[in-house]
Amino acid sequence: MVSLMSGNEAVARGAYEAGVTYAAAYPGTPSTEILEELARYSAVIAEWAPNEKVAVECALGASIAGGRALAAMKMVGVNVAADPLFSSAYAGVNGGLVIVSADDPGLHSSQNEQDNRLYAPFVKLAMLEPADSQEAKDMVKAAFDISESNDIPVLFRMTTRVCHSRSLVATSPRIAVPPRAYPANLLKFNLVPAMARRHRARLEVRLKQLEAYAETCPFNRVEWNSAEIGIITSGIAYQYAREAFGEEASYLKLGFTHPLPKAKIREFAARVARLYIVEELEPYLENFVRGLGIPCIGKDKIPNMYELNPSIVAGALLGGHAREIESRPAAVPPRPPVLCAGCPHRGFFYELGKYAKRHNLIISGDIGCYALGMNDPLNALDLCICMGAAPSMAHGAQKVLEAGNSGTRTVAVIGDSTFFHTGVPALINAVYNKSNTITCILDNRTTAMTGQQDNPGSGTTLQSEATAAIDIEALVRALGVQNVRVVNPLDLDKMHQALAWGLAAVGPSVIVCKWPCNLKRMSSDESNEYMHGHARLAVAAERCTGCRMCLNVGCPALSFDDDAGKARIDSGACNGCGVCGQVCSWNAVVSEEAAHV
Repeated sequence: MVSLMSGNEAVARGAYEAGVTYAAAYPGTPSTEILEELARYSAVIAEWAPNEKVAVECALGASIAGGRALAAMKMVGVNVAADPLFSSAYAGVNGGLVIVSADDPGLHSSQNEQDNRLYAPFVKLAMLEPADSQEAKDMVKAAFDISESNDIPVLFRMTTRVCHSRSLVATSPRIAVPPRAYPANLLKFNLVPAMARRHRARLEVRLKQLEAYAETCPFNRVEWNSAEIGIITSGIAYQYAREAFGEEASYLKLGFTHPLPKAKIREFAARVARLYIVEELEPYLENFVRGLGIPCIGKDKIPNMYELNPSIVAGALLGGHAREIESRPAAVPPRPPVLCAGCPHRGFFYELGKYAKRHNLIISGDIGCYALGMNDPLNALDLCICMGAAPSMAHGAQKVLEAGNSGTRTVAVIGDSTFFHTGVPALINAVYNKSNTITCILDNRTTAMTGQQDNPGSGTTLQSEATAAIDIEALVRALGVQNVRVVNPLDLDKMHQALAWGLAAVGPSVIVCKWPCNLKRMSSDESNEYMHGHARLAVAAERCTGCRMCLNVGCPALSFDDDAGKARIDSGACNGCGVCGQVCSWNAVVSEEAAHV
């Protein structure tokens, strides 16, 4: 059967066909859909983990117990998971273990642009790189066999274009893979230094075996055309090179990219007059080829930042342009990201922004929708570095400010899912080291930024089973925070009072801003608990003075009619959260019904 699939759907299908038993992930674009798709298969145990380190550790445990296992994450998640990842290479596997790293060239949804191919030689893992959805499915199936036959985890490197592009995929039935017997082997899976030293030597032997496999691996193939130009490439860059050069070049298309096939590369290079290396981001392949003493052209012409495309490749190497669909970028209006209409973060940031103007505040933000609090007109964030860092950075800054007798205070802003991810240890640190920070946990009851995934506070698992919901307030108190308040951030007066209380408190204080994301699919119990009591709103034109104060909340449902000199509300976008009505001094924001009476 042939189906149209994204790369992420294809990875899930391939893992299912390969007989995977267990899969874990923390949601992160562009990798999120892999676990969501795997959860559709009842034969697979698919779970959201609090963070990527936990996901890899769970998958490693499943592998040791004898099941085929997969952990998926975006590229920065591999940084979080690096500790167990390095050690897993030493210990090896029992059931096959695949780690998916979804890289994001072009920083479409990421805070950096790291090239995780470099992790494979660093950690000493096998690595595969698909170039389309069919390869994604086929390669992930092969990855489990490679992992088991070579006793090594496999890094499966995807990129945004492969993850989210769709192409035809031929599917097959699931392979019934019985779990392997658990090897009660203290020497293998207990990495005390004496054991780890032995594994270090064994790992080099396994890598030598994989070097031999790389020479015959079907995913490393040559496509012969012209002998004038040869191109060594991998992943999505292969597609770009094919579109730019067509049949005018020969290709060594590498899919198994660590260890790399030395003999195959030498043979290919010897048979072409000019050798190009086409790859995205770092000169991973180029450095290897140059290390073999082979002259080539790569990053001296092709940029080492942002995404490639056929036109960039053609322009760099051919001095021309690839054929492409005509577009008119100037005709597309700019659409900067913005907090949704009705977003519970809006009331919080509106009040925090007002405080920041009147007091000396440094506001440390985090990774999530609430990073948009930095934008006009809210202007309520100063810092945003990496996931879970907000409380830690706020603490470090506060200590230095206090040492210099500065009156500046620091406020940390972190979401509920991010708090569970890596914010809990940061808050423990604040308590332990007697911090004087205010940590605001924005609990919108879901992992909103990546598409409404459940988290430990939502009370539902990935596979829609009811489970214990972690109470953030109770957890924070259990960590030793004495000053804790829970507030509805859509109530501006209460939000104002909570911030004043937090700034007056001595020692670490936590404000939990608890209200669900406007896009969240709520149960009937949640709907009853979180009814805000507002109908859709409208502007009563006779009361509106045109002061524009309501526009300061930055709601996309609000605009200003320059001809009439009045504010207006888009009834199709408004959900009646009421924040703009609380800001209006003229009582001009009323229900739609009242506006038309």
